[in-house]
Amino acid sequence: MPILEVRRLSRSYPDGWTLQDVSFSMESGEVIAILGPSGCGKTTLLRLIAGLERPDTGQVLLNGVDITDTPPHRRDFGLMFQDYALFPHKDVFGNVAFGLRMRGLSRAQVAGRVAEALELVGLKGFEHRDVNRLSGGERQRVALARSLAPRPRLLMLDEPLGALDRTLRERLLEELSVILRQAGVTAIVVTHDQEEAFALADRVILMRAGRIVQMGTPEEVYARPASAWVARFLGLTNLLPARRAGPGVVETPIGIFRVEKDRLGWDGSIPMQLLIRPEMARPGHDGPNAIAGIITERTFRGEVYRLNVRLNGGVDMVFSFPASSDLPGPGEPITLTLPPESLLPLPLEEE
Repeated sequence: MPILEVRRLSRSYPDGWTLQDVSFSMESGEVIAILGPSGCGKTTLLRLIAGLERPDTGQVLLNGVDITDTPPHRRDFGLMFQDYALFPHKDVFGNVAFGLRMRGLSRAQVAGRVAEALELVGLKGFEHRDVNRLSGGERQRVALARSLAPRPRLLMLDEPLGALDRTLRERLLEELSVILRQAGVTAIVVTHDQEEAFALADRVILMRAGRIVQMGTPEEVYARPASAWVARFLGLTNLLPARRAGPGVVETPIGIFRVEKDRLGWDGSIPMQLLIRPEMARPGHDGPNAIAGIITERTFRGEVYRLNVRLNGGVDMVFSFPASSDLPGPGEPITLTLPPESLLPLPLEEE
């Protein structure tokens, strides 16, 4: 039985915005990321699950029990928000212990839980530190320890790394992933950042305009975006208008290409775009689906080179190659081949 079930949740607001018929379930110990742009309904969904708002229709079930009408404080969920909301007048111990004391645990139980949580987040020995003198990353870990200490049945994190600068966010992203796995906690992470979602989650729920547009593992979502909108949101911008020209063949403004297989039995009845995956192109003309163009920019990104290429026909695209590749420079011509598996026709129905 799933630990959490969300059944057809809907919520409308006076300005006309609506969360529409959202359903999903999750297993014990699973980490799910709710991903999407600002205003898509991520935080609204989190608040409905937490009981901070009530849905117009639908149910929230915990271990098969309907908790839709259960007050937030009786759901035994942990919440961690972007601003951390630490008590400035309490030290690290006092912040982590606060929720435990509110539950009436003994002094020994509180001390044990605090020590356990601080060790888990790598802050053993910080018990009496002033939270106002901690770095942003340390405050983030104190907030996480405070959320983990009561051993919640479900941990909910709303943009947990959003208040950190880029360098610190990248470093703590890996740490947070390890902490969640070590704690064995069931968690929902809300984020607008695909890198965070992919690094933290076992599964990703991608939302747009109040509804779910795709669910799957990070690998599935990235490899098989459900629509052209999903591809663009994930940063996959090599998209061309396309029409079917035969079984496994599509026609685009820059040429005719062979694809590995048609998408969803595509019969040409709905508008499509062809996604060209940036990491799967190969330099040279000894292969299928050859395209030619001029390099307009070449940037070194550590493990990869990123090439901006203006193709014949004036279409600009971006490709990435291993840093060990021998590539022409800006202003020079290049020919690329595109394996059929690198081409994916996508519907425009989400547009």
